[in-house]
Amino acid sequence: MATPPSSDLILLVHQGIDADALVHHVRTGADGAIVTFDGCVRNQSHGRRTLYLDYEAYESMALAKMGEIAAEVHTKFPIDRVAIAHRLGRLEIGETSVFIAVSAPHRAAAFEACRYAIDTLKRSVPIWKKEYFEDGAVWADGELPPVPQDTQARKSAS
Repeated sequence: MATPPSSDLILLVHQGIDADALVHHVRTGADGAIVTFDGCVRNQSHGRRTLYLDYEAYESMALAKMGEIAAEVHTKFPIDRVAIAHRLGRLEIGETSVFIAVSAPHRAAAFEACRYAIDTLKRSVPIWKKEYFEDGAVWADGELPPVPQDTQARKSAS
């Protein structure tokens, strides 16, 4: 299992994510670009009004997988530093749930590495999201939307 360089920062937090501190952490004099991804809680999901989210994780495994992602980013792209932070617990609308910062000498590598990091995190890190709506709550399954009720009814009738 690859480990990220000690200059990287990998965090699971139960309070707000300090995006400025993560950007500051990855910034070096050798870098010409810092690219960030700020995943935040939106007020709707799949046509329903979202009240809030709750994130849970298998914390030790999540941290290990996030570290593996950072190590992979270093092998795949000519970057300098990576910071990845994911929030756990209850999050309100507008709060940051995940933040990634990547520094590199050139912007193309920073953009590609940041995109790779968030896409891989969403697919492979054991963090689960429960979405709360006015009419109930559901555990989200990655990026896949739930099947609309009218589609389920049609399938049952056939």
